[in-house]
Amino acid sequence: MQTRWTSGVDVAKLENLRRMQGIALALLLTMVVVLAATSFTLAAYPWTAWLKAFAEAAVVGAVADWFAVVALFRRPLGLPITHTAIIPNNKDRIGESLGRFVEENFLTPENVMARLALVNFAEAGGTWLAEPANSDRAAVGVCAMVPRVLMMFEDEDVTRFLTRTLLGELEKINLSSLAGEVLELVTSSEQYQALFDDAVKGIERLIAANQALILEKFGEASRYTPEFFDRYVVDRFVRGIVRLLQEVIADPQHPLRMQFADSTRTLIENLKTSPEMHARGESVKAQIIEHLRTKPYYGALWNAIKKRILADVASDRSRLREATSSLLNALGAGLVRDAAMQRKLNQWLQEALETLMLAHRHQISLLIADVVKSWDAREVSKKIELEIGKDLQYIRLNGTLVGGCVGLLLHLLVLLPGHLQ
Repeated sequence: MQTRWTSGVDVAKLENLRRMQGIALALLLTMVVVLAATSFTLAAYPWTAWLKAFAEAAVVGAVADWFAVVALFRRPLGLPITHTAIIPNNKDRIGESLGRFVEENFLTPENVMARLALVNFAEAGGTWLAEPANSDRAAVGVCAMVPRVLMMFEDEDVTRFLTRTLLGELEKINLSSLAGEVLELVTSSEQYQALFDDAVKGIERLIAANQALILEKFGEASRYTPEFFDRYVVDRFVRGIVRLLQEVIADPQHPLRMQFADSTRTLIENLKTSPEMHARGESVKAQIIEHLRTKPYYGALWNAIKKRILADVASDRSRLREATSSLLNALGAGLVRDAAMQRKLNQWLQEALETLMLAHRHQISLLIADVVKSWDAREVSKKIELEIGKDLQYIRLNGTLVGGCVGLLLHLLVLLPGHLQ
């Protein structure tokens, strides 16, 4: 299926082309009239032989150049002469040659890298984004694409994708071993003791803050003891527990702390190596997978996220748009100030483009050839004629005048031997 040109004809170019064609034709007709007139006056006025020679050769030159120019775009006078209508008949070959020419002379790493080396793209982009108006404009463009992207995906497709992908990956996980590795990572950190102290302090505050609740529950469990006795026991209990917890916090080598560490190490080892723990992990994992597979969590989550994003983007004071603009502006301003980052980004861009050029420049050549092949031959011919036809008419004018001058020279060469005798 061929593509037709859809752009409107440039009226000014068409008028200029028609004007130059008219001038070239008028000059040709003038030479024909001069040739005809001098043919009848030659006997009475011998000097008109010079005019006749000029006009005769000028007509030949004008007709020859008219034929050459017209033959580029169509068959002259509609006659099926070979090697005419060159552009329409060779459109595909011209496209292939154009693609090869671009590939071999423009899309070379040397040419592209030399041009890129002259431009600091990172600084230019950073300067542009550092202007609030530009970062706002870029944010508007980014957010304008968000609804289109979100609406491209049907809710069922997203749910099916997430279910297939996430649950498939979850099934591969050794849950008990993973839990052991995470717990080992947490307990091996230098911050572990600080986290342990914070946890103990939290327990201490929890007990102290709920002493009244402890007293109430103790009274319910000991109905036959007087209240003052309950209060005394609970007070002693709370004070003892709080004092014990404070001792644990104050002493890094406290027996309870060491006992807890030993128990944690044993649990980590069991999680990583115990068949029983592995079986428990697999059982828990199977329950989680079954629960996620049967409950519409993904669909509900996707719908909630999509609705919130769409509502935000549609509002006049979109937080997403403001955040995007602020982020782009900050990135631009930071990039302008950071020359080292500019060099890294420019180097990365050059290397990426060089890699793409080496890998895909032939595909670009094929793309050019395919695009040219898809064009309608007659429309392409008309378009090219509209662009360069005016200049080609000067060939016709020059051919007429040069042909006439050659005619004069030949006439002189014919007469010269007779004058030399």
